[in-house]
Amino acid sequence: MKAINCSGKRKRAVARVTLKQGSGKIKVNNVSIELIQPEISRMKIMEPLILAGDTASKVDINVNVNGGGITSQAEAARLAIGRALVQFNKLLEKDFLDYDRQLLVADIRRKETRKPNRHGKARAKVQKSYR
Repeated sequence: MKAINCSGKRKRAVARVTLKQGSGKIKVNNVSIELIQPEISRMKIMEPLILAGDTASKVDINVNVNGGGITSQAEAARLAIGRALVQFNKLLEKDFLDYDRQLLVADIRRKETRKPNRHGKARAKVQKSYR
């Protein structure tokens, strides 16, 4: 079987997944998924694997993720893994969409850019009146 390549984005984080037929080994940036910290990020990455059930134990997944923060990296990896698993087994698509649409569809929101005269912030305003 050919390898499946997929990607996922969240804010500034970009995750690239390579999925091959194998024995259920999952690595994120060459580190086994059991060692990923904090635990909430690990659980977020494992959501599509838990939903996939037996399918996840038949594949080896290698995730390369960079950019962004811890949470956005976890969400980008989650999205990329979900997309790769659906390409491997089309029957998972309905389960993933019923559970959480964000497993297959990217959240395209980005950080709001800074505005001039706002002290480097997007929305904070300077008080003009003292009454």
